[in-house]
Formats: sequence, C-alpha cells, structure tokens
Amino acid sequence: MEYTELHVADYVAELVLNRPDTRNAMTAAMGREIRDVVAEVNARDDVRAVIVRGAGKSFSAGGDLDMLGQRSADTADGNRVAMRAFYGLYLSIRDLHVPSIAAINGHAIGAGACFAVACDLRYASAGAKLGFTFVKLGLHPGMGATHLLPRLVGPAVAADLLLTGRILEAAEAERMGLVNGVGDDAVALARDKARAIAGCAPIAVAQTKASLRGALDRTLEDSLEGEARCQAVDYGTEDLAEGIAAVRAKRAPVFRGR
Repeated sequence: MEYTELHVADYVAELVLNRPDTRNAMTAAMGREIRDVVAEVNARDDVRAVIVRGAGKSFSAGGDLDMLGQRSADTADGNRVAMRAFYGLYLSIRDLHVPSIAAINGHAIGAGACFAVACDLRYASAGAKLGFTFVKLGLHPGMGATHLLPRLVGPAVAADLLLTGRILEAAEAERMGLVNGVGDDAVALARDKARAIAGCAPIAVAQTKASLRGALDRTLEDSLEGEARCQAVDYGTEDLAEGIAAVRAKRAPVFRGR
C-alpha cells in the first residue's frame, strides 16, 4: 500500500495514515486503501480491535488542498457524486466488524476530525488539536459531520463547533466527550484499550459494536428485542461457557470466538 500501512499483532491491528509530508492529508487514493483494509480485516480471524493513527506528528490535516482546488473545475452534480464517493471510502471504517480506536497523536482537522469521530473510540495526545474547520475554508461540513457529531457531543455543542470551525485543545475535547481520554501518548492509550477489548469475547464484542450503531435512533423496545436476539446466540457459544468457567475458577478467560 502506498498511502497507508497495516500492522497486526496479538489480535490488534494498527492502520497508519502514511502521508506525513502532507500531515496525512486525505485523498481518494488513500481512501481506497482504507476501504480495502476494512475488507481485509473483516475477512481475518486474528483481529479483535483496530487502532487508526497518523504517521509523523499529525493524525490528519483533512482533505488534500490540491484535491479540493481541483474540484472547483467540476460541475455541481459532478462534485456531489465525487464527494459522496469520497465520504464513503473513509466512512467504511464504520463497517469494521471489530471496534475501531482513533489514536489522535497530533492535529485532526476538518475531514480528519470527522474520520476520528467515525471510529468507535478516540484517545488524544495532550498536545493534539481538533477542529471541524469546513466553514473557515468556505465549505459546508462533510464526511458525516452533521450526523455523527451531534450524536456524540449533543446538538448545541455540535452547532458551536460546526458553525465557528474553532480549534479545540485536547483537554476541552475530552470534557465535552469528543474524545474518551487524553494523555502524553495517544497511541499508548489506544493500545491499552485495544488490548482490553481483545481480551473480551469476540462474538459479544462484535454484537455490541453493531448494537451501539444507531442506538440513539431506536426505541427501548427495539433495543430490548435486539439484545435478546444477540444473547440468544451467545448462549450457544463456547465463549460463554469459557467465561462462566473462568469466573468460577477465578482465572482470566481465554476466548476463541466460537
């Protein structure tokens, strides 16, 4: 792969955005690689969590400025089609069967911040900054910002961030719930969380990830029905038997995803 890297060890994969000379600016070519990585990971049985991070000192500076400038030469309908396709490449991260964790090891700006929001969890280094700066560039927010951000931080806070395009320090992002934690090293934080997830029952974790998507748009009755269906599957798994046996023996469980 030319613009990304994938490393797998001990049930944890790391997807690296690898254009450090451009602060990992996002292009369609990089997006296609991300889409392909998602398909690869979903086909593997040795990955239980995925960390997304940027090479160098940034997570991602957002959409590549040269690419954005070239879009001005296209028609309105051509741009609509192109941007929908562009969003879909990066938002394919939401199609992972296993949880995704954004390690915001540096600035996450514009579409880069949206890509982090599309992950299931987010951890930031203390010096990282985040901003949904579309309107400062002359663009309506994209990459699912108007859908995902209000569900994460609430409509009022999302309106503030999207209408002003202001830049957030990591600590403020944590206080508003935009990131799950802040520390000296976002990648180390993400690795700790990924290992914790990888130690849990893979079937139950995958079910839970799927159930959490759209949770705010479902009724309680719909959620209860979905939970009952998932637990009905789990009762027939070896993992549940192992979990119960481990609790009784006061030892750590060894889950095999069966």
